Order: sequence, then structure tokens, then C-alpha cells
Amino acid sequence: MVVTAVLLLGAATGGTAAAGAPPEGAPLFWVDPDTAAARQAAEWRAAGRLDDARLIDRIADRPQAVWFSDDGPGAVVRSRLAAAAMAGRTPVFVAYFIPGRDCGSYSSGGARDAAHYRQWIDDFASGLGTSPAYVIVEPDAVAHMVAGCPGAEAAERHELLAHAVQRLKSRPDTKVYLDAGNAGWITDEQRLVTPLRSAGIAEADGFALNVSNFRTDEESAKYGHRLADALGGGKHFVIDSSRNGNGPYEGTEGEAWCNPPGRALGTPPTADTGDPAIDAYLWIKRPGESDGTCRGGPKAGQWWPEYALGLAERAREGGAVAEPGVVAGTAPVAGTDPAPVAGTGGTVGQAGRQT
Repeated sequence: MVVTAVLLLGAATGGTAAAGAPPEGAPLFWVDPDTAAARQAAEWRAAGRLDDARLIDRIADRPQAVWFSDDGPGAVVRSRLAAAAMAGRTPVFVAYFIPGRDCGSYSSGGARDAAHYRQWIDDFASGLGTSPAYVIVEPDAVAHMVAGCPGAEAAERHELLAHAVQRLKSRPDTKVYLDAGNAGWITDEQRLVTPLRSAGIAEADGFALNVSNFRTDEESAKYGHRLADALGGGKHFVIDSSRNGNGPYEGTEGEAWCNPPGRALGTPPTADTGDPAIDAYLWIKRPGESDGTCRGGPKAGQWWPEYALGLAERAREGGAVAEPGVVAGTAPVAGTDPAPVAGTGGTVGQAGRQT
């Protein structure tokens, strides 16, 4: 694996340089070279579908989060972290294993009970080591309790989330963001304050917004500033911009959050946000992976090439990729990495239910 990683890294750094320079001390995020998008682009290129392959490259060549939603995460975390560290990049991970996950909807599952979850998080944290990493903690878990989640007990869930934050933050160079839903879900941000405090937000670096959703950067930023103020100020946040290039779906057919038509890739991942409270725009949801079996989609987290192609085709100025490393109509984006780099790849889960 190490030999393969070195060869891949050499090919990457020898071909295309990183796009722009991030702010001093800001991370460059890791590009997993073995995503479903990368495999799809290679397949279509081999089949002569060159235009479609180039469009899918707009997804494959971007840093995206690795989701963990199965038992035994530590070894996989360790291998991904090693690949990213070899490339001099920072990986983004998602811990997604809370008991009663997704309240029994499309992404249901998770740990059997509280003891199982604590053991799982301890194993996850053991894999982090001392290299830099971002970890998004449990998409939907807090907001679902506020909105209503039959079968889940709030005090236990908040205690488990606080345990997760504490254990992950015990690693010396890990930044931890507790998920806080999105601007269109719990619209009164004051309702999130007490649950987030109970779930350990004080020990986290901040919170994550818009995971697997479509609210615009502008709307998410305004919401994030209000929520940070409500929490007492000082907390930073990250925004999932993976599919928000056209904003949220406004149609009346079906659930607006689940594989909505007409969406587009959003702002490429970067730590150069221009806002001191926003630590990064990230592609936490992997574009092209289904939200669930709605609108003809496959199971949550499975690759859906037709949907991916649509996201890439509709990429546009102000919220999408024209060429790897470049936002349409702008200079290269600092903090991005346009070239595939060393790693072993793979996603391990996906997508939460959100309004």
C-alpha cells in the first residue's frame, strides 16, 4: 500500500500543482483517489464517453469526506489518515453511528446501544493519532431530537455525543465539529442552544451546517453567525457546500431534501472562506451518492451516476467547478487540491434525513 501510495503521490504532484495558496496555517484537504466518482470517470473515459468523464472529474478531483458508519472504524481511520498525511493533506471524516440513526428513515442503523457506541467512538479516536484531521460528529443527531425522534432518548443521546466530542478532541491535531442541522430545518436557532450545550459543543471546535442539504452558502453563513451568537459567541463552523450550487429545491413533489432534481455542485472545498468564523466550505456529502430510495434513487450512500452527472452539468459561476481547482469565472480557489493523491479510498456510509 505504501509503494502504491508513493507512486500515486508522485504522479499527482508531478502533474498538477495545488490550486492557489491557502491562508497561512490553513489546511489543504485530502482528495481520496478511489471514490465511486473516480471509478466512474475512469470507466466512462475507457468507454469513450470523454465529455461525461470530464464532468464527473469535477466531483472526483475534489476533496470529499469519508463516512464511517460500520463497526471497527479505527483501522480504516488509521489507513485514511496515513494516506492523507503522506500527501501532506488533511482528511475530513464523518462519525455516523449514533444509536437510532436517522430515526429509522433511509439511513437507519447505528450502534446497538450506548455501550456499543462508546466503544465505537473510542476505537474511532484511537485511529486518529497525531496527524491533522477534521471530524464531523453525527449528522442530524442533535436536530432530530429537537424536531422529534421517536424511540430516541434525548439525555442519553446528548451524553453520547458529548462523549464523542471529548474523545475525538483528545487527539492533539483533530478539529471537531458537532452537527447542527441546516438553516431550513430548525429555523429558530435558539431551540438548538441547550441541546448543543448538552451534546458537548463547549469542547468542540464548532458546529457543522447543511450536511447533505442544499441551503446556499449565504443562508448558511447568516444562520451560523446567529447560532454562534446564541451559543455565547466564539464558536466557529463549517458549511457543506457539496450540492448547493442552485440552492434548495422549491418544488412541491416529494421531500425537498431527498435527491431533489435540478441541483448543482457548490463552492469547492476550501479553508479560504473570507469569514473568520467559517473555518471551511467542505464537501461532506459526497456528490452523486444517493440520499435514499426516493425519486428513483438507490439506497442511501450508494453511487448514482445519472444524478452525479446532473450535479456536474449544472455547475455554474459562483457555486461550481469549471476546471479542477478553479471556480467558474474566478481565480483558483485557495485551499483546494485538484489532483488525486495517495490513499486507499472508499466511503463507508452516507446521508442523513434533513428538511
